[in-house]
Amino acid sequence: MEDAFEPYRSYLFAIAYRMLGSAMDAEDMVQETYIRYQGAKPEIIHSLKAYLTTILTRLCIDQLELARRKRELYVGPWLPEPILTATTPDVVDPEKHVETEESISLAFLVLLEQLQPFERAVFLLREVFEYEFAEIASMLGKSEAACRRSFSRSKVHLREHRPRFPASHETHRQLLNGYFQAVQTGEMDPLKNLLSENVILWADGGGKIKQAALRPIQGREAVARFSLGTRRFWPENARVELEEVNGKAALIVRAGDQVFSVLTIDVEEGKILALRIIANPEKLARV
Repeated sequence: MEDAFEPYRSYLFAIAYRMLGSAMDAEDMVQETYIRYQGAKPEIIHSLKAYLTTILTRLCIDQLELARRKRELYVGPWLPEPILTATTPDVVDPEKHVETEESISLAFLVLLEQLQPFERAVFLLREVFEYEFAEIASMLGKSEAACRRSFSRSKVHLREHRPRFPASHETHRQLLNGYFQAVQTGEMDPLKNLLSENVILWADGGGKIKQAALRPIQGREAVARFSLGTRRFWPENARVELEEVNGKAALIVRAGDQVFSVLTIDVEEGKILALRIIANPEKLARV
């Protein structure tokens, strides 16, 4: 049975990670799916892929309900767990290459948090993994009409909050480099020139990093001052590396073998619109 399951492991992880925003939880759900598959009678499995997808998606919905309750007690802003994507093949569906930059970006995963677990499952299965509504209805034990309505509502909601004019890779990388150089040299004006007037910064320290802001910081002046102020908290032997995280260039601050933080940006109209800093040590294992 393991030989039959293994080709689907990376595909199942791809669904679970987008559902949960946590690589650790996603791996747990994939393993639980395997355990349940082991106990299944072969005669009830007509399509192994559909069977495994059904088990995994329902597990993820239950897990997400639990996670949402836990996040009500989370200290400060909650952000998804970042993963390296340039060297992480297990986020890609080996059959259909369902991996897309947008569907795994931190900005998109944050948007998905606004959906209810059932809505999130329907949206991902349809939009990213290209299942028909009849298949989704069967997997989730709902009517096809309910799945269609849920998908339509989710798509409208997400469209309203997505960037209208996504930046090119080159522009994104240039702004990220510019931000790092300005922070490194402590130059306020060059830093402010990179930021949108309505820029917002989230810092996820999970209550474990005392200098992490407990609320979002908004506005060019406030974000610039916070960015320059946090530079002094970097470890003495810190080095900053530019790597691909969740499909986009990101800054990773490392000290020896330890990761201190990951910083990603959203760009619109040639300016940095949002910054996300993930410093909770429990979320940095995969980078």
